[in-house]
Amino acid sequence: MENFVNVNSCIDFTLLDARATTLDIEKLCDIAYKNQYYSVCVNPCNVLTAKTYIAKNFNNAVKVATVIGFPLGASTMQTKLFEAKEALDSGADELDVVINIGKAKDGDFGYIKNELSKIKKLAKKHIVKAIIETCYFDQNDIIRLCKTCEQAKVDFVKTSTGFGTGGATKENVVLICNEVAGKCKVKASGGIRTREQALTMINKGASRIGTSHIL
Repeated sequence: MENFVNVNSCIDFTLLDARATTLDIEKLCDIAYKNQYYSVCVNPCNVLTAKTYIAKNFNNAVKVATVIGFPLGASTMQTKLFEAKEALDSGADELDVVINIGKAKDGDFGYIKNELSKIKKLAKKHIVKAIIETCYFDQNDIIRLCKTCEQAKVDFVKTSTGFGTGGATKENVVLICNEVAGKCKVKASGGIRTREQALTMINKGASRIGTSHIL
């Protein structure tokens, strides 16, 4: 199967460590370019550093993604909107937004839809991925969250932050893919450390992989 799947072109190569230095971000970009990964994913404060470095050295051959409301999703809606605008102004190509997990636990899916819709409207043509942190929800809630993401017209449903109690599973990737049915794409992230794991997720329907490991 790997002969027919360019795994590297599906990878968001990620460095979200609070200790990341400018040199760490530049090294991340170097590795992403060398391996022809789709993007680097960095904290908002490192977006401009990554974007400038990639533009100067690699002619924008690697996209820059960042995270919003990360990792808890518990920022206010206005804070997330401000963070998203600042990230876009700094050159982010894609936004990975952590949903408000507490609101989802309350069953307030209207809040989730409203927040994601506003961020997607702000982002315009830029890709928005909704991180639903599957480890905190049962199947029924995951299904509800998938429908909410569809209604908000985000581009991707993403499994995990990698900072929760669990990461991506092939079962949840299949569940999400079945529910979004092509209306959104699916990103698997959290605990993906090998090429074999990445390929399994792709074969189950994921079109993007988040990993901090060189595959």
